[in-house]
Amino acid sequence: MFVSVQGAKIHFTDSGKGIPTLFLHGIPDSHAVWDNVIAAVGGSCRCIAPDLPGFGQSEVPEGFQVTLTQMADFVDAFLVALGITEPAHLVVHDIGGPYGLAWAVRHQDKIRSIAIMNTVFQSEYRWHRYGRICRTPILGELLQVLTSQSGLTRAMRSNSGMNKPSRAHINATYRDFTGSVRRMVLRLYRGLDPEKFAQWDVRLRALAARVPSLVIWGDRDTYIGHAFADRFGATQVIHLAQCGHWPMIEMPESVSGHLLKLFANGMSTRQEAVADAPDAST
Repeated sequence: MFVSVQGAKIHFTDSGKGIPTLFLHGIPDSHAVWDNVIAAVGGSCRCIAPDLPGFGQSEVPEGFQVTLTQMADFVDAFLVALGITEPAHLVVHDIGGPYGLAWAVRHQDKIRSIAIMNTVFQSEYRWHRYGRICRTPILGELLQVLTSQSGLTRAMRSNSGMNKPSRAHINATYRDFTGSVRRMVLRLYRGLDPEKFAQWDVRLRALAARVPSLVIWGDRDTYIGHAFADRFGATQVIHLAQCGHWPMIEMPESVSGHLLKLFANGMSTRQEAVADAPDAST
């Protein structure tokens, strides 16, 4: 399905019924990275997974800038375009983190619960080697041009745990790793200086302490050290010792089980908040 967001055609999947649940993917993925998890949790919630701007089948809005404010505005405009007005569950991974967590910070009344997987939102973070190359003019362009299917396969499997992404998944990822996607990868790495997360990360920690929040972290991730898992202020942190950068691909059953518990907690917490609210008729 497609929807117009800020003048751009954005592709997304929408399945299941219940509380809106937004799944935001990372680099170099698309909405498809969530397929196994959505298949498991879709009976309990409405699962919405867009291709972020420049990825999958989605266009980039004209004038889009890689800033936390504009990324948050895009997410909010996407949900508005779908007619979603009630608070939603948020699930983010990798570059989906800055998109979704910035939106959560700016629209805290729209958050029911937050689930975070192997992403960055701390000002003290320093980019990994791949990110540093992408941020370097000319070298970044060369890296994108020279990344072959075998190179992507090595990168994904070396940054995974015991359960490697399947060949079918890697083949599909490479098929979608088009020139436009590669250019968007460069824009994202060059636009997001970790220093820009300052104060945003403070506000996120305050929000995560107030709403049901969960971090699921693949500890074998060489892009983002496992110590960062404990720096989001989440009410629960789960370390997957045998998992790498892609928990939803490597251990979908475990991820799905933890998400269902979080969503149930988010539902009960929201009901308690409504019950405790002052009666407008008095």
